[in-house]
Amino acid sequence: MSIPGTGRPGKSIPGNPLSSQSVLGSISGVAQAAAAQAVTAMSRAPGIDDWTCRPSPEHPRPVVLVHGTFGNAQDYWITTAPMLVTAGYCVFRLDYGAMPDVPVLHGIGPIERGAEELAEFVDKVLNSTGADKVDIVGHSQGGMMPRYYLKFLGGASKVNQLIALAPSNHGTTMNGLFLLASQFPNAAELMRNNFPPGCSQQETGCAFITKLNEGGDTVPGVHYTVIATKYDEVVTPYQSCFLDGPDVRNILLQDLYPANICEHVSIAFDPMALREVLKQLGTEPTATR
Repeated sequence: MSIPGTGRPGKSIPGNPLSSQSVLGSISGVAQAAAAQAVTAMSRAPGIDDWTCRPSPEHPRPVVLVHGTFGNAQDYWITTAPMLVTAGYCVFRLDYGAMPDVPVLHGIGPIERGAEELAEFVDKVLNSTGADKVDIVGHSQGGMMPRYYLKFLGGASKVNQLIALAPSNHGTTMNGLFLLASQFPNAAELMRNNFPPGCSQQETGCAFITKLNEGGDTVPGVHYTVIATKYDEVVTPYQSCFLDGPDVRNILLQDLYPANICEHVSIAFDPMALREVLKQLGTEPTATR
């Protein structure tokens, strides 16, 4: 699978093997194959998902990364995971929401089940690392779904903070979901043929979103940060990302970086957004703006 937002894999071009079109197609195929190998290599970089990792006094809480709809743990955090490891964190990537006979595209199963998978994963991380709590960083559905875990599955006692990038906290429209699907190879076809529950449960006003937000957006004891972009074309209006409640920090990226033009997918690996993630985790990067 390609990095989110980078497009579909190339196809061979029939015709004269010496034609310029054929040569360009071959070059494109080689380049994309090399890029795919680079993604795989980086996703397996030392220190990521290291179950022997022990948190340092400077960074006492492991970081759990939660991908969004149509994502998967291996490809999604190609920028974020190495950055956090380099900064000194124990970093673990959850893969959740898979459905039978649907490879690669995860985060599409029932969101309640995804929250159960997160609960099991957090317990595994805590047992492995000896930490008392984790910090969660999630994108899109991965920034919203942990709230179900915190609110209904006892996660509040095990999570220090939730940092959410462009989360679908108050839902989105079907147009937004189909637009998101267009960013991932084969996801739009999947939605046309068999609308997955992990998508329908993010529709504005649906039963799941209503239940999630009834009685308040937050739970006591957890710090919440939402980082949104005004150019979000999936979660619209972008203000629906934001949370109400105590111990919440809502950040509009363009208030801090006016020239930033990242949208829904690219915020997951945008340098300025990740700078804010590091700030919330307690690490100020050495690079200047």
